[in-house]
Amino acid sequence: MKVRVDPERCRGHALCFGSLPQIFLWDDENDRAHTDGTTVPAALEADVLTARDGCPEQAIVVEP
Repeated sequence: MKVRVDPERCRGHALCFGSLPQIFLWDDENDRAHTDGTTVPAALEADVLTARDGCPEQAIVVEP
């Protein structure tokens, strides 16, 4: 699974970054979350889906 943050939708709530800083990175300059594009480790897939579902802006995109 891969995950990315849609920069047009992200409003900087930082819920994803706060819960999974090993997956979601923070851009201090733009006050937005992002990812580095690497594959999500299997052990964190459920946590990524929880972060996606909890994103107020629905900015987290999960791809197989």
